[in-house]
Amino acid sequence: MQRKYLFILLIMGVALSSCKSEFEKVRASGDPKLMFEKANQYYDDGKYIKAQSLYELIVASYRGKKEAEEIYYKYAYTYYYTEQYLLAAYYFKNFASTYGASQYKEETEFMSAYSNYLMSPTFRLDQSSTIKAIDEFQEFINKYPGSEHVAECNRLIDELRAKLERKEFEAAKLYYNMKQYEAAIKTFENVLIDYPETSNAMEIRYLIAKSAFLLAGNSFIQKQEERFNIAEKKADEFLNRYKDSSYKKEVAQMLSKSRKRLKELKNG
Repeated sequence: MQRKYLFILLIMGVALSSCKSEFEKVRASGDPKLMFEKANQYYDDGKYIKAQSLYELIVASYRGKKEAEEIYYKYAYTYYYTEQYLLAAYYFKNFASTYGASQYKEETEFMSAYSNYLMSPTFRLDQSSTIKAIDEFQEFINKYPGSEHVAECNRLIDELRAKLERKEFEAAKLYYNMKQYEAAIKTFENVLIDYPETSNAMEIRYLIAKSAFLLAGNSFIQKQEERFNIAEKKADEFLNRYKDSSYKKEVAQMLSKSRKRLKELKNG
């Protein structure tokens, strides 16, 4: 039985070795036509790393020829299919600028943006790829308003903007939890400015009012009048905007305490 398994492993090893030697033989042949044909075969078979390696070797040989466009187009996709999205985005973008009259120009511009979208990380991390994807999707919409990809671009922009909003919202809550109330107020207000349609608007305005109240209460006496005036204003604005909020009772108490403290300060 053990001898049988060893025989099977040996056969598999020979087969793998044979496949590898064929690729290496083509790779070392120095024949651009052969490498082009084999690269396309590997590409069609989903063997993108091998195809990529051969395309890379022949791209210079076909520069200025009709095959160059196909080579560069498929070369970009080899990076996409192997999840090397940074390089995929680069080569898709470069293809679109190099082959401005190509039938694939619109497609590759979309794919450049989409590759950046796929690199967009969790909201807690750096959002450079997120911002770049949004910019490229918007640029695509402006350039190709009739494209079949426009609806998808808008959907993905909304998804990416929601991620940026959450990052800013969580940063503001972190300031609040750390009792850095001035920074919290400023960051919460920026969320409302940058994302006016946010679904968190009520909670944000509640936290602004509470931050203003807590900031005033923890201030030196010299700054309390100014800050309780702001706390009063924020609480009043909240209650006028959200008459049936679950935060209504708490905000009303903050408003009452702010007004009481302002009277005490004015009475000396």
